[in-house]
Amino acid sequence: MNRVQPAPTTPDHRPMRRLPVQSHEPLGGARPTSRDVARAAGVSQATVSLVLGEKWRGRVSERTAESVRHAADELDYRPNLAARNLRLGRTRTALLVVPALTNEFFAHVYTGAAAVAARHGFGVVLYPSPDGVGPTRDPFASAQAALDGVIASSMAADALKAFRGTGLPLVMLDSDPADPGAAAHVNLDVADGMRRVTRHLLGLGHRRFLHLASAVPSWTFDVRAAALADALRGTELRTVRAPLNVADAREAAHLALAAPGPRPTAVICDDDILAVGVGKAAHRLGLRVPEDLSVTGFDDMALATAVEPELTTVRLPAEEFGRRGMEALLAVLAGEQAPPVTLPVDLVPRGSTGPAPAV
Repeated sequence: MNRVQPAPTTPDHRPMRRLPVQSHEPLGGARPTSRDVARAAGVSQATVSLVLGEKWRGRVSERTAESVRHAADELDYRPNLAARNLRLGRTRTALLVVPALTNEFFAHVYTGAAAVAARHGFGVVLYPSPDGVGPTRDPFASAQAALDGVIASSMAADALKAFRGTGLPLVMLDSDPADPGAAAHVNLDVADGMRRVTRHLLGLGHRRFLHLASAVPSWTFDVRAAALADALRGTELRTVRAPLNVADAREAAHLALAAPGPRPTAVICDDDILAVGVGKAAHRLGLRVPEDLSVTGFDDMALATAVEPELTTVRLPAEEFGRRGMEALLAVLAGEQAPPVTLPVDLVPRGSTGPAPAV
């Protein structure tokens, strides 16, 4: 039969004080330090700094690095960024400049960039260029003092003058790879996206096309237009431009579709937003989509499946785009070469395209 042992006492019968059990966790709820992580992982503080600073490869084994990361996770360790920034002379902040905050595509780009940044102790500030077209103003008294680098996505020509000449590394997304002012380029294969659209429509028998192009003077839209013109050589192709909003797209499409002469059987749009405007114009004119008119978009935003019929469009990997942009900036900040990247795109056929109507 097991008996409960009495608590040990001192010779004068007072309860004996128990010594605390040694633990790797910091006492008193204090914020864990790199020393706590080192003790938990059984390594030196220098090794912890190498691993958590992503500088361990070639110096520390994979097993040791994993042990350090596990210990840091278990202790919920977070580096003291203020002290590190003071030491390095860095703010660990990147600026993501986009044409507009109202476009869902750029929200996904931000999500991807911010995820990579967070893993490396960086923050990302999202900043729109006025109207997506005009020159971007420096949002800080001095960008050089407040930022470590700039990522710019799908910007109009000459929109980044405020950041050129600041000495800050600039990573350009969806922009001219020949631009000498950028430290790195990450692009989407938008030309291939347009070629995929044209192959799809030509295969459905379409030969009369309207290109509803973005009115924004940007490299990405110029590339789309050039690819379209090349792929549709020998067919009837007319181009009209509209600002990137549904109302203006609807008016531009209405005028083009109601013009005298043979009507286009397919409208190819630079953006899903423009394509929604075309759908509204078609409805006002009594045209059925896709029986009388096929319509395609570009981006594959949530809007593409919110309309009826759902929109045939080009899917762009927006979050991956943001991730690769942030990775390129981090490489440049580490003194490494960031080779140019071009991400593939996909055509997503849906209900807004069909066979060309019989003449």
